Amino acid sequence: MPKERIILIRPLLTEKSTDAKDKLNHVAFEVDPGANKLQIQKAVEKRFNVKVTGVRTMNFMGKLKRQGRFEGRRKSWKKAVVMLAEGQKIEFFENQ
Repeated sequence: MPKERIILIRPLLTEKSTDAKDKLNHVAFEVDPGANKLQIQKAVEKRFNVKVTGVRTMNFMGKLKRQGRFEGRRKSWKKAVVMLAEGQKIEFFENQ
């Protein structure tokens, strides 16, 4: 049996994403770069037991970084903004 791939890597808890969560009921996640919108939707619905109405994705290229004469690159990553149905909610920090 193949090992299940991890789709949701971590929630993005920034000032902008927190504001969107409060006002628009949108939640942002860092996701697996190979995951598509349907896989992301099913992973969020299964993990948090909520109804998802839409998913938007963005790909970010890793920044080029230098240390003296050596060059390197940060990793590339994918962001997903998940729109939740009316009345649905995801709480990352309960009891606070």
